[in-house]
Amino acid sequence: MSLPNFVELGKKIVCVGRNYAEHAVELGNKVPTEPLLFLKPTTAYLPEENLIKMPPGCTDLHHEVELGIVIGTKGSNIPEASAMNYVCGYVLGLDMTARNLHDAAKKNGHSWTLAKSFDTSCPISKFVEKDCVKDVDNVRLLLSVNGDMRQDGNTSDMIFKIPTLISYISCLMTLEPGDVILTGTPSGFGPVKSGDVIVAGLDQVMEISFTVA
Repeated sequence: MSLPNFVELGKKIVCVGRNYAEHAVELGNKVPTEPLLFLKPTTAYLPEENLIKMPPGCTDLHHEVELGIVIGTKGSNIPEASAMNYVCGYVLGLDMTARNLHDAAKKNGHSWTLAKSFDTSCPISKFVEKDCVKDVDNVRLLLSVNGDMRQDGNTSDMIFKIPTLISYISCLMTLEPGDVILTGTPSGFGPVKSGDVIVAGLDQVMEISFTVA
């Protein structure tokens, strides 16, 4: 199955926090023992050739590059052994984060919604066919800002692998065609400012580029 219209079809973006040990550590957090989840609305999607906007109250906007999983088949309580059968393809996404709002939310025990779920907080690539990614457990994720390499990680370093994530999430909420799971970011997150150009890559498969308004 191919779902190039996942942006219009999907109902939710399920995000996984701290799924790379080095990223958890660089944020001063403990490495999680179970997946840490949060949601973005589909209004957060930003196709290429559109500008990333800072949300109200944001003074420190950060980039995080992530592999996204596109769900092709509706499912709940999915066993890990068959989880990959529910994947129809992949995307490359950015989890743009209002870091000052995120830090305040963590300090006060509040939701991450203001920091993570604003309009344009999920710049996204076009749909990538499942067969184009030969080994999803060994894919390089790259991100540069104005030509300066910031993130260079590999999905082999994920704490919770894709079948585990799909199974865990589907036990909490039904996954539907077009839904996207953002699987976490490797280390190297950092700030961006107006006029900066972010270029991200999914191994040799694709590259995306976005400018900050």
